[in-house]
Amino acid sequence: MRAAPLHGPRDIRLEDRPRPAAPGPVEVQVRVTAVGICGSDLHTYLDGRIGDTELGGPLVLGHEFAGVVEAAGPDALDGAGRALSPGTRVAVDPAQPCNACESCRAGHPNLCPHHRFVGVWPTQGALQDRLNVPADTCFRVPDAIDDVSAAMLEPLGVALHAVDLAHLRVGHSVAIIGCGSIGLLCGAVAGQAGAAPLLMTDRLPARLDAARRLGAQTFDIEQADPVEAIMQRTGGRGVDVALECAWSTPQSVAQAVEVLRPGGRLVVVGIASDDTLTFNHSAVRRKGLTIALCRRMKHTYPRAIRLVSSGTINVSAWVTHRLPLEQTAEALDLAATYRDGVIKAMVELA
Repeated sequence: MRAAPLHGPRDIRLEDRPRPAAPGPVEVQVRVTAVGICGSDLHTYLDGRIGDTELGGPLVLGHEFAGVVEAAGPDALDGAGRALSPGTRVAVDPAQPCNACESCRAGHPNLCPHHRFVGVWPTQGALQDRLNVPADTCFRVPDAIDDVSAAMLEPLGVALHAVDLAHLRVGHSVAIIGCGSIGLLCGAVAGQAGAAPLLMTDRLPARLDAARRLGAQTFDIEQADPVEAIMQRTGGRGVDVALECAWSTPQSVAQAVEVLRPGGRLVVVGIASDDTLTFNHSAVRRKGLTIALCRRMKHTYPRAIRLVSSGTINVSAWVTHRLPLEQTAEALDLAATYRDGVIKAMVELA
């Protein structure tokens, strides 16, 4: 079968690999249909690492994915506890918690210290024709959701978790720093949750246009100081909630801190390239800010499926580029360089 592993920074190779062995008793084998390129993939693609996890050998990237069950173990039950059988369309949660530790038992599988994660070393990812996954990480996809939209359920789940962490209430003012796919998804969820006003910043015209289509007021950071603009928009008060969705650079975190009102809440969604989060301690302390870091998602797939299948959130609107598996390197490079108005690059597997 085809696979597109990463052998080192910017070194993607298309290879022929053996088909996976038959799935275990509680596993399924999934034929992959669509894989989204995520900022997390870009960290590993560009630097050979994400956070403190370094590439230890050839690794197939890709964790935002959907597919069709081709084989199922005898005890394979999906995330809702229903038996899975060949032919079932599924979206797959890439996190594989142990389900036994204190965090898992307390209902926080995203914080499991023993988890494995599809597409992060050493667990092979979805940019290949097939892979085996635990059945309980699979969620059935209704006919109303196409394959590309099903792959987008994973980042939508992250956005849902981020907004949950923000404790957003109807009428809360919200600033989102960064209008990539995660920022836009956070904006869509915040808008549905009643954010007013919704203020979003970026430097790329295509992304600012997409944010405006959500009903957000946007600020081009290359045209004006976004902090001054947001403070002016809020009458000097600042916003109730800020979500940092721009790789947690010192600049983006500082902007998020500065636009918050005293007592406001900051959710850090982006992952820093150098694995360091920097902010002004005095500014955070004097404002009495609450800071939460977003660790993937938590029990959000069913909600994401309802939002997309009902047409409440159109996740495919941000899929700007679709490429075949043979062009995986091009898809990653496109996303990494922000070329051609890219928001989300999607790899489709025939």
